[in-house]
Amino acid sequence: MKIKTKEISHPILKEKEIKLFIKRIDLIHTFISGNKWYKLKYNLLEAKKQNTNTVLTFGGAYSNHISATSFAAKEKGFKSIGIISGEETLPLNDTLDFAKKQGMSTHYVSRSDYRKKYTDDFIDKLREKFGNFYLVPEGGTNELAVKGAQEILDRNDTQDFICTAIGTGGTISGIINSSCDNQKVLGFPAIKGGEDLEKDISEWTNKENWKLFSDYHFGGYAKISEGLIHFIMDFYNIQNIPLDAVYTGKMMMGILDLVAKDYFAKGSEILAIHTGGLQGNIGFNKRFGLNLPHNL
Repeated sequence: MKIKTKEISHPILKEKEIKLFIKRIDLIHTFISGNKWYKLKYNLLEAKKQNTNTVLTFGGAYSNHISATSFAAKEKGFKSIGIISGEETLPLNDTLDFAKKQGMSTHYVSRSDYRKKYTDDFIDKLREKFGNFYLVPEGGTNELAVKGAQEILDRNDTQDFICTAIGTGGTISGIINSSCDNQKVLGFPAIKGGEDLEKDISEWTNKENWKLFSDYHFGGYAKISEGLIHFIMDFYNIQNIPLDAVYTGKMMMGILDLVAKDYFAKGSEILAIHTGGLQGNIGFNKRFGLNLPHNL
């Protein structure tokens, strides 16, 4: 699939004389969608370089990262193991069912143990249980993921502001690193705790042309509202662009709210990065009887 950049038409943009574009990196691959393609790219190359035939990673029950890693590992000839936070629930939800169909072996740990996932003791026990593996962190964020995310922007992306949703901070870090000094990178966290995210991002970049807006998470990863759902459906019906309820829907609501509040100067151009995550809408649809758009 080919990446497209499309200008968004909206009354508030016309009123404020601001241009907003969305870069559809979600179209780069059906199953390794959006930022996941970039974050996994160099990690899987490194796994092959290390002559490892198994990739192990972490995620929640509806994780985009688990879904994408399972497919990418299969496509590149790796076995995959997913350490899932929480208890197994049958029948499996669409995300975990998809991962299992790609050959991913899923193993469930308590949420308290899951919080210890990066401790030496926890990793040692995983190696005792599963043998040698290449570890990809939760969300895929590490130095190699940031390296991959630096390729999201190209020389055509000359807008004044670059906006992206944030999970673990790897994607925005790469975007900041490849942005021009005269550009401002704006991040919209999907979780509470912006202070921790700022610290994490600062470890991946030395640049200071970025800012986080932590008022648009709607309570956290899996938290939604009636207003958010209506916004996503209206956006899809008018723009013909699907947004997800965890990341891009919240980001786009945040951008347009900032436009309405005159955060952007007249004549500004904004580029929003569509980071994918549309597989997650399937889970919301089944859990809450919704009809959110998705790409599968």
